[in-house]
Amino acid sequence: MSKVFKQKEHLVNALTNIHCTIYQGEMVAIMGTSGSGKSTLLNMISAIDEPTSGTIFLFGKEANSIYKEPKASNFRKENIGFIFQSFHLLKDLTVEDNIALPLILQDIPSKDIEKRVHEMLEQLGIANWRKHRPHELSGGQQQRVAIARAIITKPPILLADEPTGALDVKTTDEILQLLVELQQNGQTILLVTHDPYVATFANRVLFFHDGSIVDSYQNEKTDADLDTILAKFKTITRGEQ
Repeated sequence: MSKVFKQKEHLVNALTNIHCTIYQGEMVAIMGTSGSGKSTLLNMISAIDEPTSGTIFLFGKEANSIYKEPKASNFRKENIGFIFQSFHLLKDLTVEDNIALPLILQDIPSKDIEKRVHEMLEQLGIANWRKHRPHELSGGQQQRVAIARAIITKPPILLADEPTGALDVKTTDEILQLLVELQQNGQTILLVTHDPYVATFANRVLFFHDGSIVDSYQNEKTDADLDTILAKFKTITRGEQ
C-alpha cells in the first residue's frame, strides 16, 4: 500500500509500497524516525486513512471497502482497540464508566455491561479504583483503564501508539508485561514505539524510514535482542540502511 498526502505546493509520500503480514496472535513493534509513516500505517489499518494505492487484506480477505462510511466506523467499532500515550480517558467519568463506554456505544444490555466491566477491572487489577476519576489515578493506573476500555469489546486487533511514552520505568514494565499476557492469550497487537527496550517485548520488529519498511527483526527473547534492535535503529536514524 502507498499513501500520498497532497499539500498546497507539493506531495508528501507518507507510505511507499508497504508490504507486510501481521499474523493473528502476534505482537509486532513498529519503530522508526518521526515522520516515517508509523502512525499512517495504524490509521490505514483502522480505516481512518484510505490508501492512495494498493490493497489491504484483513482476516484473509480484500478489505478496501472498509474506508467508506458508515463501513469505516462500524469496522473500527467491531475490530479495533486503541491505546494511546496520553490515555484519552474522559475526565468526568469514573473508571468503570470509562471502561464501559465502548459497550454503551454498541447498545449492549446494561446487565452484560456490568458483568464485562467487572471482569476487566479484575483482570487488570484496578477494581479498587472503579469509582475513581482519572485525575485521582497514577499514570500506570490510567493506562490500565485505557487498556481495559480498548479490549472490553474483544477486538481482533489492538493498536498501541507509544503506550508507555508517558510512564516511568517500573510502570512501563508492568504495562508491557500486561500486553505480553494479552498477546499470549491470542490478542493481535501492533505497537508503535521509539524505545528499543519496549520493542524487545514484541515477537517481531518492523523498522520504518521515509515511508518504507527498511528492516525487520525477530526477537529471540534473549539479552541480545536489545543490542540488535538498538543497532538497527541507530543505522536507520543515521540514514545508513
